[in-house]
Amino acid sequence: MIGSFSDLRCKEVIDVHTGLRLGYVYDAEFDEAEGRLLSLITPGRARFFGLLGREDDYVLPWSCIARIGGDIILIDVKGEMGRRKRPRHSFF
Repeated sequence: MIGSFSDLRCKEVIDVHTGLRLGYVYDAEFDEAEGRLLSLITPGRARFFGLLGREDDYVLPWSCIARIGGDIILIDVKGEMGRRKRPRHSFF
């Protein structure tokens, strides 16, 4: 059972088909009217050691979550994962 969102933030997300490590959960989408979790969001991969920012975030619908363990969240995504544009910050 999930106690709170902070419990999910400590878990690494891994795709069971490819073995791809998507990182740690950093955000989520909730349906306020029904009080349920819609999706988890993990950051995209760092570009050039993080100096050039990150790729778009992964949006993982609740329906693709296969198992939540003590340390990891296993996802079962059929096809391509949803992505969300990261806000771009300029240096100046």
